[in-house]
Amino acid sequence: MKLRALAHSRTGDKGNTSNISVIAYNPADYDYLEEHLTSERVKEHFREIVTGEVIRYALPRIGALNFVLKGALGGGVTRSLALDAHGKGLSSALLDLDVPDRLGHGAEAGQ
Repeated sequence: MKLRALAHSRTGDKGNTSNISVIAYNPADYDYLEEHLTSERVKEHFREIVTGEVIRYALPRIGALNFVLKGALGGGVTRSLALDAHGKGLSSALLDLDVPDRLGHGAEAGQ
């Protein structure tokens, strides 16, 4: 099952750092997301572009996780020749991450 079945995402940037928020559609799924979306898992998912650490901030009251990816934007917005210098496409890339199927979501629920 893809992460996008359980959550939506937004990105932001500052220099060479990108932040990606993952927000559960259903607050009941937050604990599941927190269990399966670790800093290590996100760093591995972006291993080809993230050169620094990945820090996760848990925001259970709003059902969200925020990941700060250091060294993720090819030197920074004003120093990179990358097509997506601000890293806005990273949210879509993260939502493509496979997570274990969960009852009531994914193909079983007709999604």
